[in-house]
Amino acid sequence: MTEIRHIVFDIGKVLIHYDPDLPFSRLIPDAGKRKWFFDNVCTSAWNIEQDRGRTWEDAEALLIAAHPGHTENIRNFRRHWHEMVPHAYDDSVAVMEGLIDAGRDVTMLTNFAADTFVEARRRFAFLNRPRGVTVSGEVGLIKPDRAIYDRHAQAFDLDPAATLFIDDSRNNVDGARAAGWQAVLFTDAATLKSDLKTFGIAA
Repeated sequence: MTEIRHIVFDIGKVLIHYDPDLPFSRLIPDAGKRKWFFDNVCTSAWNIEQDRGRTWEDAEALLIAAHPGHTENIRNFRRHWHEMVPHAYDDSVAVMEGLIDAGRDVTMLTNFAADTFVEARRRFAFLNRPRGVTVSGEVGLIKPDRAIYDRHAQAFDLDPAATLFIDDSRNNVDGARAAGWQAVLFTDAATLKSDLKTFGIAA
């Protein structure tokens, strides 16, 4: 196994919590209607296009044309985004900051809309600590596409075989491995520490 010289963190559900239900349980109290809204209107497939770089204005216009009766809640998705990310995972953040403090090369690779990432960075100061970040919405590429891993490695001069990626999505972990990286699936901070140890990294 190649010695790990670079560690790359995902952000959502690894360092900060994300859950669209948090505001929408108030905005659409009926669980069945809320599920229908997420399954048919503000779907994951629609939201990921903002992570790929589509503007919220264009995204909203597309849905409002198709679902004019849901105009207000379509706009509420971006309007109440700040409620969807209520807190950081302090134990995971402590692992990341401990690695940085120990002199490890740490960067971040995230599927995130460009504007909401700016907001997240203002709210969560630790997002400014790693050496750098690739934000999908800024580069027009998303995980698990091979191109975003290659771009990140090139931008930050990473040796893929010596790079360890940490993500909560199995597809994204598999995408990193396909790009020649080492990778682990994130479930919680304790498991992450154990996983790092298997790579000879104290956390």
